[in-house]
Amino acid sequence: MTEPAPAKLSRHVKALGVVSLLGDVASEMIYPLLPLFLTTVLGASATMIGTIEGLADSTSSLLKLASGWWADRVPRKKPLVIGGYLLSAIARPVLAIAAVPWHALAVRMTDRTGKGIRTSPRDALLADSSDASSRGRAFGFHRALDNVGAVVGPLLAWLLYEIAHMPMRSVFLWTAVPGALSIVVLVLFVRETPKAAALREAVRGTAMKSAAATVSLPGGVPLGSTFWRYLAVLFVFTLGASSDAFLLVRAQQVGVPMAVIPILYAALNLVKALSSTPGGALSDRYGRRPLMIIGWALYALVYLGFGMAAAPWQIWGLFLVYGLYFGLTEGAEKALVADLVPAERRGTAFGWFNFSIGIAALPASLLFGLVWDRVGPSAAFSMGAALASAATVGLIILVPRSARAAN
Repeated sequence: MTEPAPAKLSRHVKALGVVSLLGDVASEMIYPLLPLFLTTVLGASATMIGTIEGLADSTSSLLKLASGWWADRVPRKKPLVIGGYLLSAIARPVLAIAAVPWHALAVRMTDRTGKGIRTSPRDALLADSSDASSRGRAFGFHRALDNVGAVVGPLLAWLLYEIAHMPMRSVFLWTAVPGALSIVVLVLFVRETPKAAALREAVRGTAMKSAAATVSLPGGVPLGSTFWRYLAVLFVFTLGASSDAFLLVRAQQVGVPMAVIPILYAALNLVKALSSTPGGALSDRYGRRPLMIIGWALYALVYLGFGMAAAPWQIWGLFLVYGLYFGLTEGAEKALVADLVPAERRGTAFGWFNFSIGIAALPASLLFGLVWDRVGPSAAFSMGAALASAATVGLIILVPRSARAAN
């Protein structure tokens, strides 16, 4: 017997992908230039970069938890998504007037606040709009378009900075254009599925009466012990996953010219874009766990390589392999969340998922920056590789091979 063809991606999934593409164009026009702006223009140290990125991501994560919880308790998720994208679109261009590092911190925290408000409701919308048989592919497709934006953004930054000879501050101002377009697409083309809304109403009464047989939150059916073990393992992995800003600083340190940094970052995101949809589809066929084990092990090896790199060509190779890690894992990690929890708790589950990743970002980036400043880059990257290896072992032991929900 032949296997049934996977369900087609819905137009809502496609529209959300375009929104993320445009939002990432705006965000990634800034990101590859930001560590250079902080160090060469504002005079920030590696520890300060870690503080800025860690605080920004942790702020985002706290809000992802709250917005995910709230998304399960309001009739519509879309307004939360719109509000988050709008706040980020307004904040990014303000970086153009930053005069000291704490100004950049304020802008980054505001931008990440918008991300925190929108991410969990958006992920729940994606899960609601996709069939269980193609959920990994849906999340992989979304990440692919997100990463296409992360290719276009650095290329635009390079064209404006290197070819048009614009100062970095002017490049930051231009982020307003794709940011505004993302809001337009979101408002006009993204709709909540009637099926998902009806499901939330149908389960609301019974969910409130359910007895929590395992770890759960007040006011809802349990999320399940396997879900919490998964988050614990993910937290350990994230402790070793410092901000990619350090990779860009390392690239410049090893000899990649500053003007080429946006091209390097675009190449990384091109690999992400090309591998995300196939990676998500492979997780639908072979399981989320095997893809994540391979991807996390690859991450550990790449971090060891960054610590030992001594020539620009090595940096280029490591960045390309690093992109493959994302393609293998990003769709699978999020699809596994939707697999493990009841449909009516997806907003809350994605809130906890995003919270767990981001709350580890502050100590991860701070610790990485401190080790970099006091011991050296090689020691910092070795530390990240060790934590990733520990998390991979934890995933094998603590998350069963058969962990998969029926919803």
